[in-house]
Amino acid sequence: MALKTPEQYEESLRKMNFKIYLMGERVENPVDHPIIRPSMNSVKMTYALAQNPQHEDLMTATSHLTGKKINRFCHIHRNTEDLIKKVKMQRLMGQKTGACFQRCVGMDAINAVDSVAFEMDKKLGTKYHERFIKFLLMMQEEDLTVDGAMTDPKGDRSLSPGKQADPDLYTRVVDKRKDGIVVRGAKAHQTGALNSHWILVMPTMTMTKEDSDYALSFVAPADAEGILYIYGRQSCDTRKLEGGEIDVGNKQFGGHEALMVFDNLFVPWENVFMCGEYEYSGALVERFAGYHRQSYGGCKVGVGDVLIGAAALAADYNGAAKASHIKDKLIEMMHLNETLYACGIACSAEGHQTSSGNYLIDLLLANVCKQNVTRLPYEIARLAEDIAGGLMVTMASEQDLRHPEIGKIVEKYFKGVASVPTEHRCRVLRLIENITLGTAAVGYRTESMHGAGSPQAQRIMISRQGNLDHKKKLAKEIAGIKD
Repeated sequence: MALKTPEQYEESLRKMNFKIYLMGERVENPVDHPIIRPSMNSVKMTYALAQNPQHEDLMTATSHLTGKKINRFCHIHRNTEDLIKKVKMQRLMGQKTGACFQRCVGMDAINAVDSVAFEMDKKLGTKYHERFIKFLLMMQEEDLTVDGAMTDPKGDRSLSPGKQADPDLYTRVVDKRKDGIVVRGAKAHQTGALNSHWILVMPTMTMTKEDSDYALSFVAPADAEGILYIYGRQSCDTRKLEGGEIDVGNKQFGGHEALMVFDNLFVPWENVFMCGEYEYSGALVERFAGYHRQSYGGCKVGVGDVLIGAAALAADYNGAAKASHIKDKLIEMMHLNETLYACGIACSAEGHQTSSGNYLIDLLLANVCKQNVTRLPYEIARLAEDIAGGLMVTMASEQDLRHPEIGKIVEKYFKGVASVPTEHRCRVLRLIENITLGTAAVGYRTESMHGAGSPQAQRIMISRQGNLDHKKKLAKEIAGIKD
């Protein structure tokens, strides 16, 4: 197969048997559930664009294993051009969906596991990389969506995994058998988990010897027996149950997060890529985080393009587009957005080859990229809200606009520029609300802060990789200081 069609992807999800709870009820059909469906549409777009000759260069790649054309989300980066195309693809996806399209985490996970598993095998004589390649071949051939699962609930942050009052607050091995392992615990904030075919689990932090049971990486079918999902709430999510389209802002696309619970999940040894090798847990976390922090220089920029366009439309519809301060705010939004993109491209262009042959981004610049993402989208969102005006959050409902009696009143008093239909103004204001405050804020505003690690996590990596001693040496040479 190598490349699934969008229709084949949707049909593949219908054949899965997820155990999902949403708002206290079991969801039997997640594909058609009105709250979940928009997020599936976003993933579906990754399959649709790969079929489009116009976007083939960005959306597809050539497998280094088979030589076949595959979806770039299933690709192991082979050079810096691949890394750059990844960021450009993510910007395109953000532009097309205005939301989180969810396959980035799995792409970043396979690239991190590839090099770390290779290095483990080389030093320890394990067979992890061999197992991983077998899984990767299946992933590429079947064009699978894989959920990268790293973040544990963590409980009391002042305590290590093994010293928690409840040891299951970090995902761990509870039993090793001849044919596999048994896993218990959970992964939180799992992006697109219910739109995925498989999950790829990784440790959430650098583990020590005493916490070696938590140094764990494996794959499992997303609907495997022993996996339970509890769907995460988003602001304004129940608007999707109302049957309208204006008030949701972005009716077609969205993202989702879920709590993924492992209740004595059995994993065959052939699907295990790390089991107790705590010395390599830090490298896996660091590389995955680096790849994922690079990703934000693409996806958030694409959604930012949509938000900037919506703000510009709002200014047009409000009759304020010619005001100098509006023009200046739009320029500032574009400047900030392109700054994020520049960081994503820079860390890609400065990438280097690992021992397994895949390419790793420049980790320092990737962390700088994500550190900027924790700040600049907030300013872009603030400026968009400023341009939009207060009506964005006080506007009457779509039901009122459609009402046979009061609809005419809404139409009359929510009018902006006379030549623009009131409905158009309502639609663009709801889109801005959706991206900055509503369901899409999970994939833009709030996720910009905590996705791929907290701001402090990036600052730690910047401190570690910033090579301050080298900078001191440079200053000494210029100043003529001799030790």
